[in-house]
Amino acid sequence: VALAAIACVLLFVPALLDRGEPTLNNYVPAIIDPLYYAGLGVLALGLTLPVARLLAAPVARLGLPPDDLSVAALGAAVVFCLALVCFGLAYGELAGQAPSHAFNEELFWGGGHLLQFISTILLLGAWSALARLTLTGEVFSGKLVKGAVVFLILCALPAPIFYFVFPPFAAEQTMAFSGLLWALGPPTLVVAAAGLLAVRRRGRLAALPWRNPVFLSLVLSIGVFGLGGVLGMFIDGTDTRTPAHYHAVIAGVTLSFMGLFLGFFLPLLGRAPRPGWRLNFLVIAFAAGQTLACIGLFIAGGHGVPRKVAGDAQGLIDIGAIVGMSLNGVGALVAVSGGLLFIWVAGKALFGRAAPAQ
Repeated sequence: VALAAIACVLLFVPALLDRGEPTLNNYVPAIIDPLYYAGLGVLALGLTLPVARLLAAPVARLGLPPDDLSVAALGAAVVFCLALVCFGLAYGELAGQAPSHAFNEELFWGGGHLLQFISTILLLGAWSALARLTLTGEVFSGKLVKGAVVFLILCALPAPIFYFVFPPFAAEQTMAFSGLLWALGPPTLVVAAAGLLAVRRRGRLAALPWRNPVFLSLVLSIGVFGLGGVLGMFIDGTDTRTPAHYHAVIAGVTLSFMGLFLGFFLPLLGRAPRPGWRLNFLVIAFAAGQTLACIGLFIAGGHGVPRKVAGDAQGLIDIGAIVGMSLNGVGALVAVSGGLLFIWVAGKALFGRAAPAQ
């Protein structure tokens, strides 16, 4: 935790002091400044320590049937180590080169793809946990989520080998990493479909807990993540349809962890937030805002608006492009309102008085 806090300071200073040159490279956008790179290194170390502890812990607990969230955390830890290996191999190939946009793109490309596996694995564990928290009985098959996690780990395992079988940073290597991401679709689709079918079956037997923000987080997470998956089938990497895709899938992951904070992490600390309309509002606002923003980006991209540009460079002449970017702006404001309220609710719970131990 201390290393993560130090890393935040190192990462913020270059931006706040207008130091260095920002590079909008993929996966880990960087600022070319020694403090920023030092912050990334410290953050990586701060994340590696609990990962190492997590990987060592199961050795002492063999024979205990772990839940889906624990299995997902363990799987994400394994893939995190693979991502570090990829970052290290890429840095070894780049040693001696001056930092630039191309340097950062090549440094973070391979490991950045594996970070998407980590998010997806944790998402699957979160869906299972949210369903268990809000619906009685077993919602997912005992082997379904665990099988999906194992599948994703197996698909991620070849990634470091790409640095040896392909020329460094050649088009073949780039496409090999991009091809890995196709593995994310099948397991998430199967788990999401199983979850929604289970919700539908429960709805026939009893009223669903629609006023429970944890349940809302589950259903909206599946919906927004699914939207992102559908949008991803139409991207070409040059226009705003690409951020429309990844903002939606990222929002799906974020919604699942909003639910975990509200229904699992904070209560586990004895700091469950007080029930009320705010909890439901923040979940709905974030999901609705992100959905509207992503649909706007997709419409604008369909009318030729390029990604990673701003102002006049967007070329907002076509009415479709103007409408799309307007929807994006309105949706972003709604999503930010939900996000800010979540920060307020979580912060108030964390810094308030803990509930007495049960």
